[in-house]
Amino acid sequence: MPDAVVVTEDLKKYFPSRNGPVKAVDGVNLEVFPGEIFGFLGPNGAGKTTTLRILTTLVKADSGAATIAGFDVLREPGDVRRNIGYVGQAGGADRPATGRENLILQGRLYDMTLQQAKERAAELIAALDLTEFADRIAHTYSGGQLRRLDVALGIMHRPKVLFLDEPTTGLDPQNRANLWIQIGKLRDMGVTVFLTTHYLEEADTLSDRLAIMDHGKIVAEGTPTELKKLVAGDTISVGLMDDRKNAAIAALLAQKPYVRDFTVDDCHLRIVVEEGSKVMPELLRLFDQESIEVATITLAVPTLDDVFLKQTGRTLRDTESAGGEQG
Repeated sequence: MPDAVVVTEDLKKYFPSRNGPVKAVDGVNLEVFPGEIFGFLGPNGAGKTTTLRILTTLVKADSGAATIAGFDVLREPGDVRRNIGYVGQAGGADRPATGRENLILQGRLYDMTLQQAKERAAELIAALDLTEFADRIAHTYSGGQLRRLDVALGIMHRPKVLFLDEPTTGLDPQNRANLWIQIGKLRDMGVTVFLTTHYLEEADTLSDRLAIMDHGKIVAEGTPTELKKLVAGDTISVGLMDDRKNAAIAALLAQKPYVRDFTVDDCHLRIVVEEGSKVMPELLRLFDQESIEVATITLAVPTLDDVFLKQTGRTLRDTESAGGEQG
């Protein structure tokens, strides 16, 4: 495996408050490898954005170390900046200019000749499907079009790592899905993407590997598939017509080797199994043989929210509905 392009070691950043220090980043250790999309998932206030701002030289860590493309974030910030792209939540496009003009200006700021900047702008306009609106004034763009332009600006100078901070926040589902396609294209172009998000589906769909952060700490790390395996298994939920056979059902399930766990509560049965899609037909045949009347049956495979629940005792959706500060 190639050397990691992003490395952090025991990274910490605390902020003072009336109730004592807020541990925004509390001992974070990460490795991100070339050419992968690395998802950084967690609720608002978890410390994702603070970590990203440290890595992009916008905030200094209190302690620990971080390197980007071999350069020390604290001691060599100029070299780090030349090797990264950054798309913040607010974006960075000059609204009175066209998309193409924005891209050319960005290239010139990174010491490209005018011809080089024009050629690179044309390349990105084609690659990221900007052609339809590239020569319109940016303030006429939709939210999704602006985010795509922001991504193009972030990779204009061919950075080794592109940092995307909550790139689809505020977008409607169609524009969000379109931006996912564009981010996938970056991986095909060889760009390493470090993506912060609080959207479960986004992290699951895009990430080659991801870390889940909560209260300034990494609570789980791996591929989406690996993380889901931390959860006990698939869950089959069964609604029964009545509860008169609950004791018999419990005795029956206790004998089955494919049942890892189960609960029987009134007319609801919850069964944890491996490979639920294969077990469901077997369960239905078993219930039929025992004259157990089934009203409903559903299968749920583990999600990243289940992983978060297992590691923290609460769900990501619960934390989002409760609100929280960006972090």
